[in-house]
Amino acid sequence: MVSCVSDTARTLGCRDGAAATHLKLISLLVIFFTSIIGISSPVLLARYFQGKPVYDKAILIIKCFAAGVILSTSLVHVLPEAFSALSDCHVVSRHPWKDFPFAGLVTLLGALLALFVDLTASSHVEHSHKPSGNYLPVGTQDGTVGKKVGNNLSNEDMLKIKQKLVSQVLEIGIIFHSVIIGVTMGMSQNQCTIRPLVAALAFHQIFEGMGLGGCIAQADFSTGTAAYMCFMFSVTTPMGIVLGMIVFSVTGYDDSSPNALIMEGVLGSLSSGILIYMALVDLIAVDFFHNKLMGSQTWLKKASFIALVLGSTSMSILALWA
Repeated sequence: MVSCVSDTARTLGCRDGAAATHLKLISLLVIFFTSIIGISSPVLLARYFQGKPVYDKAILIIKCFAAGVILSTSLVHVLPEAFSALSDCHVVSRHPWKDFPFAGLVTLLGALLALFVDLTASSHVEHSHKPSGNYLPVGTQDGTVGKKVGNNLSNEDMLKIKQKLVSQVLEIGIIFHSVIIGVTMGMSQNQCTIRPLVAALAFHQIFEGMGLGGCIAQADFSTGTAAYMCFMFSVTTPMGIVLGMIVFSVTGYDDSSPNALIMEGVLGSLSSGILIYMALVDLIAVDFFHNKLMGSQTWLKKASFIALVLGSTSMSILALWA
């Protein structure tokens, strides 16, 4: 309780509604443009390499970097923030939050939810395109793939559908995280907190955007769909900031109120569970253990692992500021 009182005293010393609002308005533009730069860079890079001999290798390395960013986002950024919010002294003084580690439980539910969506969507796709008698296996150097005949889908087409599903579920998890960041910042009246966050979140959005953009690039969406997904990622955090400002003006809740902390902790834990599952199962495991291109070239496996480490390291370093 003494800690709560001292924290409140420090917060009151930094409260300045007008200065905080000015910083938030600046952050809207800064975060929007840095988000566009981050998410569009891998997509544009993939379009540049498309049709060239190094295309598949470049996409694989980009995706491994993206996987490192997303794994670090979930474990170093989102999950600790969720635990911190739900263990705040204003929250743990209430039932049932002081009786059970809800952050870990909701993270588990997020991972199970991602698995359920993955299984359901994959099963639906497989049953919708069952091969009939005119499905012909075709031998290639890499193995046997299905040749598309009539309305059936080849294994390559099924893989593309799976990659698109992964990108869409991943964007949902990241959007949860972005909304939480935006709403928390929008509700805050603490200029001492907001000022360093503006620059830190700009870099945060660049790396997180690169992570999602790498997955969008590999899924080979149409130009319109890729542009729409990039736009949605770019506006989510600014929209969250605006929503947080509206919530504060209507309810008077700031980012330190118990209800706001509970919302932040629950949504953050759910987002973390989704991102952990997607990073480990649908990105890292698929590329390192089930990609024939990776298995056939040792140097590519090493380069991909280095890209994974660089991605996770880059995002982890940002935890010093945001």
